[in-house]
Amino acid sequence: MGLRAQLAALASRFKQEVSFYRALHAHPQTPWLAKALLWLALGYLVLPFDLIPDFIPVIGQLDELVIIPLLLYLALKLIPVSVRQACREMASAEQDQK
Repeated sequence: MGLRAQLAALASRFKQEVSFYRALHAHPQTPWLAKALLWLALGYLVLPFDLIPDFIPVIGQLDELVIIPLLLYLALKLIPVSVRQACREMASAEQDQK
């Protein structure tokens, strides 16, 4: 599999994941705390300030690799399995239409 095909597959997977999290946030049965954690993860990714400044070598760059997945993990644990499955199927169907 060539580099171009791998990048295309990665981009497709990324779009599907974004669609999944968007569906989770919009679902009426998603608890408010899970929605708040999803917003925190997005805010931490996008906003320019960090808990650990980036000028500290290694740790400053790695904090995003720890904090964002942790927030997403906690949010997913709070969401019922049936809601996650429905949103995953919705995201897959949306990706298949494109």
